[in-house]
Amino acid sequence: MKAMVLHAPRQPLRLEERPDPVAGPGEIVVRVEACAVCRTDLHVVDGDLTEPKLPLIPGHEIVGIVESCGEGVDLKPGRRVGIPWLGHTCGCCSYCESGRENLCDNPGFTGYTRDGGFASHVVADADFAFPLDGFSDPVATAPLMCAGLIGWRSLKMAGEGKRIGIYGFGAAAHIIAQVCVFEGREVYAFTRAGDEAAQALARSLGAVWTGSSEDSPPVLLDAAIIFAPVGALVPAALRAIAKGGRVVCGGIHMSDIPQFPYAILWGERQVFSVANLTRADAVEFLELAPRAGVTTTTTVYPLERANEALADLRAGRFQGAAVLVP
Repeated sequence: MKAMVLHAPRQPLRLEERPDPVAGPGEIVVRVEACAVCRTDLHVVDGDLTEPKLPLIPGHEIVGIVESCGEGVDLKPGRRVGIPWLGHTCGCCSYCESGRENLCDNPGFTGYTRDGGFASHVVADADFAFPLDGFSDPVATAPLMCAGLIGWRSLKMAGEGKRIGIYGFGAAAHIIAQVCVFEGREVYAFTRAGDEAAQALARSLGAVWTGSSEDSPPVLLDAAIIFAPVGALVPAALRAIAKGGRVVCGGIHMSDIPQFPYAILWGERQVFSVANLTRADAVEFLELAPRAGVTTTTTVYPLERANEALADLRAGRFQGAAVLVP
């Protein structure tokens, strides 16, 4: 198999040949068809997330075909599956036992603590791989496996409000905006100042208003979801929401939140973080996405150009999601 491998933080990935993988008990070997590139991959490569397995194959938005199965696996070879960020849980800590496996004390994460999908093949825990029988386009489907899933968990945490602000209109935002419109909500999209391309994409997907993250929306919002890893957006979002509203931080890493006056939190406003996902989130979203008519905007890169894809994501050079194809 071939893979793009991280040997040290802040170093380019190296293209390497590795022995073909073998599935252990409860595992599957998947031939990767597509792997989307997530901002979390940037945080791993750039050293913002400080405890990766090294050397490491990044990537956790994987779509591929099961090639072989280990002992005790019900999935059959030839089936298309998706593999997300949450790659394993202990099943026995208080969080797992209470239905909150996203907070597991001893988790495994695809592309962080175990090798991921920037490769031609990947080994996954079969219990954390999701059948994709109705999804025929691997490239279009790959961003759903994290951008879509985390966006869905963030939207659920945002509550039932009608007016939803979205800060940072990238991969997750362009997916969950479509779900908001499907559910009859209003989307208010906040982008980098001057990012007319992202604002145009937001409007094409049904946003009723677009502006920069420094702008105030024309009405107070019921909730705001922050996908950009910028802590300064938290007080900005608090100022944009109505009393009783929620600000949801959808990323695994964010720069420090600056000091802000209590007055913008008062009025029973709330700030939440989203941590990982549960398998129930994935089942819900993968059933909803086709009904909602969710489509993805993608830029395709050959696997060997993974460093270029990461650099383009870091610089904001494309709309939607980058997807690597072996």
